[in-house]
Amino acid sequence: MKNRPFEGLNVLDFTWAGVGPLTVNYLGFYGATVIKLESQKRPDVMRTLAPFKDGIPNVERSYHFAYVQMGKRYSITLNLNHPKGIELAKRLISWADVVVESFATGAMEKVGLDYDHVKKIKPDIIMLRTCMHGHTGPLAKQHGHGFVLTGLSGLDGLTGWPDRPPAGLYGPFTDHVAPLFNAISLLAALDYRRRTGKGLYIDQSQHETVLHWVAPLILNWVVNHQEFHANGNRHAYAAPHGVYRCQGDDRWCAIAVLTDPEWTAFCNVIENPALAKDPKFAILLNRKRNEDELDKIVEEWTIKHTPEEVMGLMQSAGIAAGVAANGKDQAEDPQLKHYHFFNELEHPETGNLSFYHGPLFRLSKLPFELGRPPLLGENNDYVYTKLLGIPDEEFVQLMEEGVFD
Repeated sequence: MKNRPFEGLNVLDFTWAGVGPLTVNYLGFYGATVIKLESQKRPDVMRTLAPFKDGIPNVERSYHFAYVQMGKRYSITLNLNHPKGIELAKRLISWADVVVESFATGAMEKVGLDYDHVKKIKPDIIMLRTCMHGHTGPLAKQHGHGFVLTGLSGLDGLTGWPDRPPAGLYGPFTDHVAPLFNAISLLAALDYRRRTGKGLYIDQSQHETVLHWVAPLILNWVVNHQEFHANGNRHAYAAPHGVYRCQGDDRWCAIAVLTDPEWTAFCNVIENPALAKDPKFAILLNRKRNEDELDKIVEEWTIKHTPEEVMGLMQSAGIAAGVAANGKDQAEDPQLKHYHFFNELEHPETGNLSFYHGPLFRLSKLPFELGRPPLLGENNDYVYTKLLGIPDEEFVQLMEEGVFD
């Protein structure tokens, strides 16, 4: 594909897990040449996470790894504990326009590949470093991942019920927030270099990016010294408001009634119009006071219908409702199919799968390009001998010395 915005841009990707690869994807989708650097002894941690194709654990069969590696990229292995590995890394930096890394603070400094050293190799380099707290400050050396950050950012404490410990979020939610800020900062840095000819260092704290999601709660504490307390599926300004059991095995539907007219419409949908005028439920204040009883009434109706029926009836009456979708629902979702969210690619280990996804937006005049997840080190020969120009004899010698382990 030609005329994509990042055509000709070279990216050296030291990242692993979620944030870094999801960041680099946006460049790879639209034309950048991305080289992903791993180690045979320490491959990307996502390669080790289930589910695996056919339940067979293998670094090439992880769906977790596949999910975050959709931007087209080459995969190489390099031993950064070997002096010759460091020299090769420096040659790769000379080739690159952008370097992205997501190691803990101090890791790149230890091997002499932090920004102060990298810019001496290539003065106009753009370097993005993303980690839990950023690379300066009292917590800079405290490393972790998205599961830790959901707790540190307060998100885990918001999720649960008032009479139980925090339930926490499903998965490392912050891994899907930080890449958006990273992608924008890289675009700004590329524009800055285009205008000035100068490189740029981007130090990103993933903790800071996710605090935007809890800003109102922080503000409420600063202004009023009031803390938020988890309240299950309930909402201060809506009733009924929750996820209600429906017909079927573990099937549920979310319903939210915010206004009195919606309450009247809701009662008509469940074929109990008299309930709308019951003094215990006629206004929001009373519905909140009698919410336990109200939820029982709602579920006595929803349990007789499938979640799809509940959603359709409610939405037709102007009431917010949605199926609590499971994996099967998502895989078969007609809207996702309409937008071709899931794409089919051939993979040498996992076969032909309709699982891979592109960017979370569509550009009308610029198609994106997907790339299947690379095999560990599958492009060593091409990158080292063709892109860097290492003679075949030297390449074999370096391999025998363990430089590519």
